[in-house]
Amino acid sequence: MKPHEIEEFSFSIIDSEVPEPRPYAGSEWVVVRRMIHTTADFELLDLVRFHPDAIDRGTEAIRRGCLVITDTEMARVGIGSKRLSKWECKVECHISDEAVAARARKLGITRAAAAVDLVSDRINGSIYVIGNAPTSLMRLLDLIEQGKSSPALVIGMPVGFVNAAESKERLMEQDKVPYITIKGRKGGSAIAASVINALAGLADNQD
Repeated sequence: MKPHEIEEFSFSIIDSEVPEPRPYAGSEWVVVRRMIHTTADFELLDLVRFHPDAIDRGTEAIRRGCLVITDTEMARVGIGSKRLSKWECKVECHISDEAVAARARKLGITRAAAAVDLVSDRINGSIYVIGNAPTSLMRLLDLIEQGKSSPALVIGMPVGFVNAAESKERLMEQDKVPYITIKGRKGGSAIAASVINALAGLADNQD
């Protein structure tokens, strides 16, 4: 089978194993199905949470060529460049920048949090993708709540046992910016990247 045939067959299997009526419909199902395809984790059917404006704001941002910022290189490389090149979107990750490392050492914070500070003046209108570090999401939420940054969409999916669930609860409790997240401890760079890939496909289909 060719790569696109394998993907289409995988989607058909997921559709067959999650018959209608599904917990998610329309564009939200397109995103959740992509997330399940990436992880083979059907528990996501109970855990994914969408802000009501998330899909619209995300696809609008992509179609105007927004900046996409990731918290890890894994998330950056997991985002299909071909999917976004049509819209001239740029994908950046600054976790390895020396300026980030220097700030983290100076302030005694994580590099993930320092990386958010580094791009704080460029976050407005961007899509911020967090698949690993709760400290990244916490710092981003600080800036949002202080009125210093306003991303078009936050894909907040840090994974783990220390503040991962708590940071996502905080994301869901705020109402300043749209989000797509996973309730609880689950997450990861690959699944966060898959959400951008799904949104890029939805943006293409709006033509």
